[in-house]
Amino acid sequence: MSRTAPEFWSPKLDVERRVDGSIVIEQAEPLGDWGRALPDRLVHWAAKDPDRIFLARRDHGGDWRHLSYGQVLAAVRRIGAGLLAHGLTRERPLLILSENSLEHACFGLAAQYIGVPYAPVSPAYSVMSKDHNKLKGIVETLKPGMIFAQDGQRFATAIAAIRRPGMDVVLVENTKAVGGAIPVEGFGNGVDTSAAEAAFALLGRDTVAKFLFTSGSTGSPKAVINTQKMLMSNMAMVADCFRFLADHPPVIVDWAPWNHTASGNKVFNLTLYHGGTFYVDDGKPAAALIGETIRNLKEISPTWYFNVPTGWDMLVRAFEADEDLCRSFFARLDMMMYAGAGMAQHTWDALLGLSRRYAGREVLLTSGLGSTETTPFALQCTKQFAASGNIGVPARGISLKLVPSGGKLEARLKGPSVTPGYFGDPVKTAEAFDDEGYYLLGDALRPADPDDFSQGFFFDGRVAENFKLRTGTWVAVGALRAAVLNHFGVVLRDAVITGEDQDSLGALLFLNEAPLRDRFGGDETFAALLLRDDVRAWFGAKLTDFSAAATGSATRITRLILLADPPDLDKGEVTDKGSINQRAVLNARAGLVAALYADAPEVILCKAIGAN
Repeated sequence: MSRTAPEFWSPKLDVERRVDGSIVIEQAEPLGDWGRALPDRLVHWAAKDPDRIFLARRDHGGDWRHLSYGQVLAAVRRIGAGLLAHGLTRERPLLILSENSLEHACFGLAAQYIGVPYAPVSPAYSVMSKDHNKLKGIVETLKPGMIFAQDGQRFATAIAAIRRPGMDVVLVENTKAVGGAIPVEGFGNGVDTSAAEAAFALLGRDTVAKFLFTSGSTGSPKAVINTQKMLMSNMAMVADCFRFLADHPPVIVDWAPWNHTASGNKVFNLTLYHGGTFYVDDGKPAAALIGETIRNLKEISPTWYFNVPTGWDMLVRAFEADEDLCRSFFARLDMMMYAGAGMAQHTWDALLGLSRRYAGREVLLTSGLGSTETTPFALQCTKQFAASGNIGVPARGISLKLVPSGGKLEARLKGPSVTPGYFGDPVKTAEAFDDEGYYLLGDALRPADPDDFSQGFFFDGRVAENFKLRTGTWVAVGALRAAVLNHFGVVLRDAVITGEDQDSLGALLFLNEAPLRDRFGGDETFAALLLRDDVRAWFGAKLTDFSAAATGSATRITRLILLADPPDLDKGEVTDKGSINQRAVLNARAGLVAALYADAPEVILCKAIGAN
């Protein structure tokens, strides 16, 4: 049955065109008051409706374990008192290594409650890294007083690599795997909470809530300072944009990691801010884990749903095979959002078609733009377009400056939700801002309509990724990569564009094994599958079709190599959130790039220039 469409903002923009060619765009209406600190929202909902479910996650038996707002506040006060008793301070913060969990949420909120910063770091730095160098760099920067991890056995090696004298370790499971570990059960019991309440009373907008780490292609990731001012002003921006949340508390089913700003700040915080319910999804957009996400979505109907394009691709395939899943997913859905990469048009079309069929109306499918440094909500699209890619307009309180650069418009942002800088790194902080205090986002934007900025913008590539061919022609890598992904479809995980100082463009393709096996069959190794003549012929034909539609040398890819091995985290080829670092891949695989232009046997050539 169709429901009333949810209410969104109707922004009016002020535009200043400067003599140097730069453009400043802001919403005409100012941002309203955003309050003091995020823990105030927990106190508010615990007083207003203490039995309302705030957090839920499946236990080892598969049943949902729920925590109400009242229960979470009681746990936060107890844990906060325990953190203070163990000597945590602003100078001795809390380090969280684990994936999303109820205990992770309570410890993070407890740290915020008492004004002690915490840092949720990518579990990949602990369990996928071979040398733990990124994790060691993080510890050297923060000098934490305590480590929290969900599973002692899973994180024992990482803990041993970074633990220092006087650093407590708190574990939920398998506590005996780490010597001297403190069990979560009973943590803070019997400790007088008056010190925690006194610390809570002293919270202010400038209190540091957390540190979030940028992925870092080389060396140690940068610690992005997140203040309460940033978190709360960002939530005020979200509330202004998604106005339906005020009377329709969100129900969230979410897998995205809390060490990343998209879920850890925006999705988690909008749930708490509006008194919603957050179901922790232990699934993931991966062949071995997407089944758990599907299981959860068949039981819990979300009202607000976020995923990366790869996740949406997998869900579309599941939707097309399972009508009960569709009915559950679209039953009360207010909006769908994607971020992290471009969405293929066939995925976009399928989702809108499914929403019309199962929700009785076209559910808004949208995207936006932000970064770890912007908390992240900065630009958002709330208009339904026929094609994917529009990232909308700046939020209230955000000033967007577009600066001409290499034939493009480089985006810079200023506002209360922008970080004051990187902890312990004044040099990188200074480099991140221009002389007017605008944060250098590093992205180029293209207006949907140069005469009407209210129609939104399109991502136009990372400024640092773009390069010139030997002819001097500029290549817009972001837009080209998105076109490649859209053309090859679900078999492609990501593409790295090559061709700097070459006569033509090439690509290194990271592939998704499951859809390739669905198409071609076979039980050989993945590497052997990619060497099969029928597989190579298919990619050669797709490459030829893509090149035939190119408008010039800056969009015509003439050669490619299929990669069986995944991107390497330790080499910085992939970020902790799964996105590809173009420059890092090119540096780490320089030999493959050379082979690409030497027409080595593994190269697949466009038929227009040679046999494949």
